[in-house]
Amino acid sequence: MSILKIILSRKSIRRYENKEIPKDVLDQIVEAGRQSPSAANRQPYRFVIVTDAKIKKELKGLLSQFLEKAPVIIVGCANPKAVLTGKWATIDTTIALENMVLAAWSLGVGSCWIGSFNEEKIKQALKIPQDWKVVALVTFGYPAETPKPRKKKQKDELFSLNQF
Repeated sequence: MSILKIILSRKSIRRYENKEIPKDVLDQIVEAGRQSPSAANRQPYRFVIVTDAKIKKELKGLLSQFLEKAPVIIVGCANPKAVLTGKWATIDTTIALENMVLAAWSLGVGSCWIGSFNEEKIKQALKIPQDWKVVALVTFGYPAETPKPRKKKQKDELFSLNQF
């Protein structure tokens, strides 16, 4: 599948099959994140890969109900105090997560971004240091649904040429 087809066909998946993601597939997803660009190649991020049922159950109590049924949750953390590029850490983390999302879709694995969460409780549950920022969580699994396309704004509402 071409990268453009992957980008244009990807949808958020909230229902997953009761099927594990094989290690080699998960390794490819993670590698896509590892290979992502970052400011000055500083890579000011760390990712917590959650597969443990007990931890997922604890996270479910803090977040959406569908988290517990996702085979994998990847928590993207940024180091805002990274030397030279800390102010770009959140953006770099987001780029890496999106690389993982697109790689997953190319491998038949769905995903869903989770941006609404209690950062302190997530840090506590996953033992994330206080000086790090939890940027987002992304669930991954084999889709058990086929969401309909969502309405998108017209190009002229989103893009302009040469000036705002």
